[in-house]
Amino acid sequence: MKTLYSTKGTVTGGRTGNASLQDSDLTINMVAPGSGKDGNNPEQLFAMGYAACFDGALAAVKGEEKAKFDSTTEVSVDLMKGEGLDFQLAVKIHVVAENTELSADEFQKLVEKANKVCPYSKATHGNIDSEVTSEVK
Repeated sequence: MKTLYSTKGTVTGGRTGNASLQDSDLTINMVAPGSGKDGNNPEQLFAMGYAACFDGALAAVKGEEKAKFDSTTEVSVDLMKGEGLDFQLAVKIHVVAENTELSADEFQKLVEKANKVCPYSKATHGNIDSEVTSEVK
């Protein structure tokens, strides 16, 4: 495979530190989930990245299938804790299509195909619980 893009993120202080990117002026104040402090946590950043990646994969599928629709992708991320240091993630991906002639079943098939194309989905397949749903408005 040919590398299309590379980036590097650096965090100092873990969940209560600072995060930055090598190739951007973006810096983020990291805070623990539920702390009430100003900043963001890794689960929020993962949810946004996954949603953007998935919607991009769906756009590629849309082009390949010559389908017409506008989409919005929402990814919910749950951080869960088991015994001891057993932490896990679960995701729910929900995609909405508008301005389309596709049926709900036809759109769901495209969403399922996007789930096989999306690099985030590929990376997490079999590693975290995930649910993918869609609707046509």
